[in-house]
Amino acid sequence: MIDGEHVVAVVPARGGSKGVPRKNVRKLGEKPLVAWPIDVAHATGSIDRTIVSTDDDEIATVAREYGSDVFERPDRLARDDSLVVETIRHTVDRLGDEGADADYVVMLEPTTPFRGPDDIERCLDLLTSPDRSLDSVATFTDADLNPHRTWRLEDERPEPFLPDGTPWQPRQALPDAYQLNGAVYAFAVEAVTEDGPSLLFGNAGAVVMPPERSLDIDTELDFAVAETLIEEGHV
Repeated sequence: MIDGEHVVAVVPARGGSKGVPRKNVRKLGEKPLVAWPIDVAHATGSIDRTIVSTDDDEIATVAREYGSDVFERPDRLARDDSLVVETIRHTVDRLGDEGADADYVVMLEPTTPFRGPDDIERCLDLLTSPDRSLDSVATFTDADLNPHRTWRLEDERPEPFLPDGTPWQPRQALPDAYQLNGAVYAFAVEAVTEDGPSLLFGNAGAVVMPPERSLDIDTELDFAVAETLIEEGHV
């Protein structure tokens, strides 16, 4: 709760996964992947309630074992081409139908397991700052590849992707570039739009996280890297 306003964490976790089958119930370290965002939500003082949105019975069982509420997700929102923002809209609508108190929503995807309570609190502090008038906040990290170093190929001829791109500059001379890391999205419930693909609503803010807490698990290699980070004590 923040100044008397309720904060709900939503963990979207569908059963289908192409890159790593059943990854949301696969163990990372000592617990299933879906348990990581549940545990960090419980460790975040501002969060009042945690909900896992899923279409999968096994994920639902694990979520309840780790102390989360579960909202059943319709099949239409669990396809490969379904947008995660549609799940957020569905969850917000259901909370409204239940008459549940929810002023702010924090979305925590299982695939970015290493975010900490401080990362979440930083997002909420920025979102609720009276000096900012923000509607949403997301976490970012340094871009894997600076856009000035990207190329396009046309008829087997390379051209800088950016018209004013300078691929040959030293890394230190390139402008800073960031990418979404998927760790935390936070927004005011009243700012959630009825359509569109974006998870950044209205006036948006950004919180930067370090690379070691920004790993996004999408492949077997990512899982191996995550296990190594745990084993070597980097997270």
